[in-house]
Amino acid sequence: MVNVVHEAVRFDVATAATKGERDYQEDSLIASFPQGQETGFAVLADGMGGHMCGDVASALVMSEVFSQIKMNEMLLGRRITDISSILHMTATAANDRITEYVKERPDSYGMGATLLATVIRGDELYWVSVGDSPLFLYRDGVLTQLNQDHSMAPQIDMMVKVGAMSEEVGRNHPDRNTLTSAIAGHAIAKIDCPDTPKTVREGDIIIAATDGLQFLSNDTIAAILKETHTKRSMDISSALLAALDELADPDQDNTAFTVIKLGASQHVALSGTDDMDGSALFQRHDATSRKAPVLEAVATNPDPARNAAAVQDPIDIPKKRVIRLVTSQTLDFQQTEAPEVTGAPVSPSKPQGNTSWYRRRTSND
Repeated sequence: MVNVVHEAVRFDVATAATKGERDYQEDSLIASFPQGQETGFAVLADGMGGHMCGDVASALVMSEVFSQIKMNEMLLGRRITDISSILHMTATAANDRITEYVKERPDSYGMGATLLATVIRGDELYWVSVGDSPLFLYRDGVLTQLNQDHSMAPQIDMMVKVGAMSEEVGRNHPDRNTLTSAIAGHAIAKIDCPDTPKTVREGDIIIAATDGLQFLSNDTIAAILKETHTKRSMDISSALLAALDELADPDQDNTAFTVIKLGASQHVALSGTDDMDGSALFQRHDATSRKAPVLEAVATNPDPARNAAAVQDPIDIPKKRVIRLVTSQTLDFQQTEAPEVTGAPVSPSKPQGNTSWYRRRTSND
């Protein structure tokens, strides 16, 4: 007997990547949005650590997170499953994978990566992010960054906003790309993984990207989406890549991104038995489900200590995001009061605790 009707969002998805002006590619990405399902996910990682380290780090993080989500794919569609807990665990699993790799190969010490993983289930968007890879939502002509930026950029932008630093100095500040959190094999300083999903709807465009895309200002990205939002995701991706090429910036970083368009919905009938556990999965897929016992247990026991802090609206200042060798430092950063404005760039105050920062060198070695 059928007594439930559910709407499954149709996905139009395209992925793109470019090496930019770098000698090698350190970004990794993958997406899975099976036709006919209401659930899909995308994962990307931006590697740090230089040649033979950054690319390996991003591949390890991306593949570990992807495999963990894939093994729990059938759980994602069940309304009783805490997707945010699964995503939070994948970040920890990826961090453990980096720890193991560095332990086996000590010469790779210092390697790491950012992480951005998104899951869309019906009209719900979940994510986990560590680092500064942005997650954008374009809706009704407005571009919004949904996730937190774990770099010094937000602090620098705030100093510009309160008049402690000029806009030009803030735009080109050498500490803009200093990460305050990364997947690097030790305690993760910050994980952005909200318990409450973002509600999405037909017509939304979601972009999960590495920070190389932010060589384009938010205004430029929004203008491109305004012109192309009625086209295919493939066309949107091509337009974004063309805009990066037109910049001809000699410091252009690796860029990777996934464009997800949410199109018309289709009605999917669910049987009455599915009502018992709130399942939103298609019946025909139940027989092939694969479950990872560890993550399934975590899914029913959410971590209350997870940080789900609200994201502050960033100032739309064009940013040069140059990614290179990462070195781990123990510094302080508690902003006390705004420093006096001088002609030289002003560095935000250092913290008073044991927070790890990750400096991205601007050379191309």
